Amino acid sequence: MYKRIGDLREDNDLTQNERTAEALYVSQRVYSNYECGDVSIPVKSLIKLVKYDNTSTDYILGLPDIKNTYPTK
Repeated sequence: MYKRIGDLREDNDLTQNERTAEALYVSQRVYSNYECGDVSIPVKSLIKLVKYDNTSTDYILGLPDIKNTYPTK
């Protein structure tokens, strides 16, 4: 799971600072801990990442290997 959130961030050419400012509203240090797996990602933050990256919780959690996207409204 933790590698996936880092991969999604890199796929969008974002730094950790940009990702935290745009998607999660947490400090870069907290986000870095998420990516490293040092801290569990709160459900609220996971939901924000799913919406921001237009993917599914299943994908972030490592269940499928294909990035599922949902149509935007």
